Amino acid sequence: MPDSVLPEQIHYRTCNLCEAVCGIKITYTGTEIHSIKGDKEDPFSRGHICPKAIALKDLYQDSDRIRKPLERTSDGWKEISWDEALDKAAEGIRRVQKAHGNNAMATYLGNPNVHNTGSLLMGRHFFNAVRTRNRFSATSVDQLPHHIVSWKLFGHQLKIPVPDIDRTEHMMIIGGNPLASNGSVMTVPDVKKRLQDIQKRGGKVIVIDPRKTETAQIADEHHFIKPGTDAFLLLAIINTLFSEQLIDTAHLTSHLKGFQKIKNYVGGWTPERAADITGISAASIKQLAIEFGKAEKPVCYGRMGVSVQEFGLLCQYLIMVINIATGRLDAEGGLMFTKPAADLLKQTGRGHLGKGFSRVRNLPEFNGEFPVSALAEEILVEGDGQIKGLVTVAGNPALSTPNGTQLEKGLEGLEFMVAIDFYLNETTKHANIILPPVSPLEREHYDVIFNMLAVRNTARYSPALFEKAPGEKHDWQIYQELEKRLHPPRNLQGKITNKLLKSLGPDGVLDMLLKTGPYGMLRNPLKGLSRKRLQKQVHGVDLGPLTPCLPETLFTKDKLIHLEPEFFFKDLERLESSANSQSDKLLLIGRRDVRTNNSWLHNSRRLVKGKNRCTAHLHSDDAQRLGVTNGQQIEVSSRTGTVVIEAEVTDTIMQGVVSIPHGWGHNRKGMRMAIASDHAGQSVNDLTDDQAIDSLSGNAALNGVPVTLTPIEKQQESDQLKTASV
Repeated sequence: MPDSVLPEQIHYRTCNLCEAVCGIKITYTGTEIHSIKGDKEDPFSRGHICPKAIALKDLYQDSDRIRKPLERTSDGWKEISWDEALDKAAEGIRRVQKAHGNNAMATYLGNPNVHNTGSLLMGRHFFNAVRTRNRFSATSVDQLPHHIVSWKLFGHQLKIPVPDIDRTEHMMIIGGNPLASNGSVMTVPDVKKRLQDIQKRGGKVIVIDPRKTETAQIADEHHFIKPGTDAFLLLAIINTLFSEQLIDTAHLTSHLKGFQKIKNYVGGWTPERAADITGISAASIKQLAIEFGKAEKPVCYGRMGVSVQEFGLLCQYLIMVINIATGRLDAEGGLMFTKPAADLLKQTGRGHLGKGFSRVRNLPEFNGEFPVSALAEEILVEGDGQIKGLVTVAGNPALSTPNGTQLEKGLEGLEFMVAIDFYLNETTKHANIILPPVSPLEREHYDVIFNMLAVRNTARYSPALFEKAPGEKHDWQIYQELEKRLHPPRNLQGKITNKLLKSLGPDGVLDMLLKTGPYGMLRNPLKGLSRKRLQKQVHGVDLGPLTPCLPETLFTKDKLIHLEPEFFFKDLERLESSANSQSDKLLLIGRRDVRTNNSWLHNSRRLVKGKNRCTAHLHSDDAQRLGVTNGQQIEVSSRTGTVVIEAEVTDTIMQGVVSIPHGWGHNRKGMRMAIASDHAGQSVNDLTDDQAIDSLSGNAALNGVPVTLTPIEKQQESDQLKTASV
């Protein structure tokens, strides 16, 4: 029946394009989507959505989206059948491993995997079937410090506390821009209103960032800070808390191990010492510390700006220490732990660090993954254990990892590559076989991860809006087919488990998690949750505010919080050296826009149209000194590369700092995305340095990269743009 004569229908679901998990209301007829709006009856998001939600329609309808398997041939890409594609993918993996050993194949997982229920719940068996130690993911260019801090202190890498933003009275945000990110390791829809509510109840919002970000613009107070110096500020704040006798660990006191040693480590790190390094005056640093220590229900939150720098792990640890030192962990309005309906903590590994080290640079693994900064060198440097093949899933590391041009050289030389992805992008264009899963609206969804990071306990299940077309496959079905071809189970137990998982699918596994969870049917047969019961609650269910849960829920054997200052503070010597080697170059930082999601969604014309957003922000004083005018093309260079980009002169950035947004650079050859030609932008990761890492964690140091900047004369500018377009 034609869509025009079908009745209009409404579908309620969760938007799964970012961490905010906003409820949405989709009006549609047949397979035609008419509108996507916020679900006003969702108790968590309260009708809020950001512009990205509309991109769900664009992803579903995009003519560039791959719907059938592709093989790269000497004559270009050609469509092949699923059986042929899966056979060739498995054969290619086996061929590489037979010739060079199991570890010659590597795997890379992109961020969209954590927004995909099927991939999360069903992917582990496939990756185990690849049988390689060379595993990488976007974690080590993002939130790895959070995981290591939680593993060390609380005994589990996923036990990450989040700000109780709805009840805090004083929020200090360091290196975070939740108005653009919708939270980030803090699932918080409608964050602007929630921050304004803090102010309405007499509280205060403070932002510390090298940019006066969207969040800083609505804050009560903003302090510019020199990129990469946050550790000095945080040490000075803790030093002041001790010197001003504002330490009060309160209810945590009897549950802490190693806290008393911290005072000795921070003794010499005074506000006066930090002032010249950070660019924040000693008086302001003291005020920040004293106000926090005396505030009613304060909380300190730090995110990407502190995570992806040379001392990212130390910074995240010090932020946790500030909250613990003032009794703000596991306390109303402070940092609190969620109680998710589907609790993965008991089902997943607690984490481990340094059980293995990368071949070339001897970088430590965390939880079985090596830092992605090592991926290119592991491909390019010859010798035993060299990576010769790669499987990527929903990732675009050519744009999202440091020194992307070097990684592209590595990808070009691989003997075999498989990509599980529905776009031909800067990374997947190097694949031999592309296996496309269905789009987000053609699969069920439950936020397994982000309900564990939400500022309020909540749950919502979304069935697929549209049936997948005949001949299409879900991610988890692709995994199972590859696993069957690579290493099918041999023993009876393995065969039974495999058959059970295949019959259950993600819905069945989720049902088991919900039923056995803290709100499940096994605890309350009459009203407890199951997948079917949750599905009937089309707007989701509110499970209440965050509640204190320590020490019972700690994963440490002695039920204590292990501060382990010896481990974290061994980085102080390296920090001291960095203070004595400050660069006089401009320092590069990233940037995010609410309409983008890393390197994804740039094929949605409605999201990229209008003013060019891939520009280099620089301060007016720097522009005047360098002879740069607003809108002029400039050349930005680092150790690893050079990009030509439009300058945007603004006083919303600190002097001495350049900011280029993350995720752009769709000007590589071999692309077929419709938007790439007129909204390509430049990749900031052509400038970031794969050798610059946080040595304590292995996380990439994407912020604070020294760069030089040169204005381009008009004729040279024209020649450069022509070259870039080619």
